[in-house]
Amino acid sequence: MAYSELIKSFNRTREYMRQFYIFGFKSREEYGMKSPRSYDDEKRRVESWLGEYMRFRQGADGKTVFLSIDSRSAEANPLFKAWRAKSFTDIDITLHFLIFDILYAEGVALTLGEIIGGIEKRLGEFARPRFFDESTVRKKLKEYELEGIISAERRGRSTVYQRSASLFNEAEPPMLPHALRFFSEVAPCGVIGSFLLEKYEKNGAKARRSPVFGFKHHIITFTVDEEIVFALFEAMREKRLVLLELLARDGRSMTERVVPLKILRGVQSGRQYLMARTEAGRILPYRLDNVLSVKKDEVCGQFDEYRAALAAMRRHLWGVSTHGRSGKRLERVEFTVRCEAGEEHILARLEREKRCGSVERLDENRLRFTAEVYDASELIPWIRSFICRIESLKISDGFLEARFRHDLEKMYALYGVGGGAE
Repeated sequence: MAYSELIKSFNRTREYMRQFYIFGFKSREEYGMKSPRSYDDEKRRVESWLGEYMRFRQGADGKTVFLSIDSRSAEANPLFKAWRAKSFTDIDITLHFLIFDILYAEGVALTLGEIIGGIEKRLGEFARPRFFDESTVRKKLKEYELEGIISAERRGRSTVYQRSASLFNEAEPPMLPHALRFFSEVAPCGVIGSFLLEKYEKNGAKARRSPVFGFKHHIITFTVDEEIVFALFEAMREKRLVLLELLARDGRSMTERVVPLKILRGVQSGRQYLMARTEAGRILPYRLDNVLSVKKDEVCGQFDEYRAALAAMRRHLWGVSTHGRSGKRLERVEFTVRCEAGEEHILARLEREKRCGSVERLDENRLRFTAEVYDASELIPWIRSFICRIESLKISDGFLEARFRHDLEKMYALYGVGGGAE
């Protein structure tokens, strides 16, 4: 029989999924986050969802297990399967169906006592009935109220509950499967689209095998951070501060109180960052894969002001870094590239990839790129892709420019090429 076990908390599974897929899994002996038994349990759990993608290699340090997913051929993000393993207790399931059976009719509004009476009446017909105390039912109603599927209203000295009006529309939402599929694969919290696809597509399995579009470069690792992203979106919508539990480099956890402003995703790596204002007054990036939990705090009265400040900063952001090594507010980068006749694609590429910079044609064969950014080091990998075309380079951070030229000299020496970096 296949290993199958549902989970209550996704955070632990998120950590193992990240180790399996994003970082590449360590051997059983090397893995030190939990005990060997925990390793085996989590490996079997992940294997039950993603067995067809499991691979292993045998090395001197033992057997190393990892996931191998070709995102070009995966028509639907396979990591969504992990979210379908979320478990519910017997109490959760029983109360869920009983509460909505009692509140089924539109316009029915009942007090907590009336709902408990309805539950006892229905369960009393069983030979060995199970009853729930007032606190348990109240907590479940509060949970559904926060989810927006039950509304609560104060009437006199009592609170009455009823199903939210939006739930009474029996018509199927006018959602196209293709739009849902696209949303589920590219949007933050795309797992919601995946669940809706499964619910509303009458022939979903067949449709998934015949998509109308595919992805050449499809990054799916963001899936394991969906719960964190959702919590941050809620806090931003309510304009609240949050307490971030972060994983430090030494493996310990730490907590920071920040104002979440925006979530940015790298189009090359797929890595996600939270741009947030710290208590020290700086706007800094936080990698979401290092965020362990999010707890909402008080409302921030200056939220709109801080977000406007971030919008102004983004005019000088190449990536997510908001300060460079030099300590100056802005660093200037300028380089000139050569392009011959028939190489219009060089100009097209500069225009397409310039981000916050500008491109100027100096003459028929020379183009100049200029940018003022907070951290010039973020441009270095991109500038390197124009090596052999670069005629001149100037970076206001002299140390960074010197290091770039030194790296070129080392490359020349490695390949035995004469010349040098101009």
